[in-house]
Amino acid sequence: MSKFTENQERFCALLRKTGRENIEYVIEDLTTLGFFKAPASSRNHFNYPGGLVAHSLSVYDSAMMLREGILKMRPDLADQLREDSIIITSLLHDTCKANIYRIVSRKRKNEVGIWEEVEEYELDYSGLPIGHGEKSVVMLLRMGLDLEDDEILAIRWHMGAWGVDTDNFEQERSYREAVRQSALVPLIHSADTIAAQIIEKDE
Repeated sequence: MSKFTENQERFCALLRKTGRENIEYVIEDLTTLGFFKAPASSRNHFNYPGGLVAHSLSVYDSAMMLREGILKMRPDLADQLREDSIIITSLLHDTCKANIYRIVSRKRKNEVGIWEEVEEYELDYSGLPIGHGEKSVVMLLRMGLDLEDDEILAIRWHMGAWGVDTDNFEQERSYREAVRQSALVPLIHSADTIAAQIIEKDE
């Protein structure tokens, strides 16, 4: 079994483990949108076909590791850090990336200065340009996934303060309130950062 197939099967098995209503429709829609073949980024971490699934699993593994450590110190947070919510938010936080990458051919000089044609990813934000986290939430709701409030917050704010326009007082206040309300918000942001900046670095 290829790593690509193995990752897709593990991803889908985890989603099914949540027992959420309409989860099969979500998997079907992700497949149609090209989620399982998409890269995680255009030039940085996991920028290859299937990279988005690999990244999402890295976020899940990082989130579960963090959850285990946190609950040893704060067992009272167990209800805020349920496994099913972590599965949903970590695996689906980047749903918006399913259909924004296009492969294009460009001319580029190689290491010896000779022009050659290379294929690379180009970003296309023309479909529902409402913002990164917001788009993931909207797409999932349209797929029929009944997200809980803390899950919406965790997906919306998974980029942490990087996703906040500091010149927008209302947005900054909303982010701070989301963190105050739900431990899931900083957990998913931290897991996403660990996955992209540590686990996936130089791979």
